[in-house]
Amino acid sequence: MEETTPAQRLHLVMGGRVKDPRGHEFADPESIHVVGVYSTYDAAVDAWRAQAQRTVDDAEMKYVVVHIHKLLTPDA
Repeated sequence: MEETTPAQRLHLVMGGRVKDPRGHEFADPESIHVVGVYSTYDAAVDAWRAQAQRTVDDAEMKYVVVHIHKLLTPDA
């Protein structure tokens, strides 16, 4: 029987100044702060939470978790 390994699930944490705090359109995409790429969602959320907490007083700063694995294999 063939052994299968679970699919890798990568998550990107990034953020920056947004045009509207209710949206996800960044004011200057070239200056987006890339926090890092994480192999688990929990690690990505921890990194996101740390950055979001650091900028909590600035309503125009937004950090997000991007599910890279969904972009790489959209049919899965």
